[in-house]
Amino acid sequence: MKTQTVSYMKEHANHLELDNPILVTQNGKPKYVIQDANDYEEQQQTIALLKLINLSERSARQNGLFDLDEAFDDN
Repeated sequence: MKTQTVSYMKEHANHLELDNPILVTQNGKPKYVIQDANDYEEQQQTIALLKLINLSERSARQNGLFDLDEAFDDN
């Protein structure tokens, strides 16, 4: 991840390339991360999917698993 200062970002905001996220610092400390909007959306979807997988695994440990015949049994 590239690192740039707030001052640099103000001067060059019109022609940034966001192939990778940019860490923006202010007074030498991390302040913001700027990334492509599509990449952000994909990242959020991935996080949501990982949370669902984690929840499913936790439920399986607590409640046990069903085989396919039990899951689709009409009775």
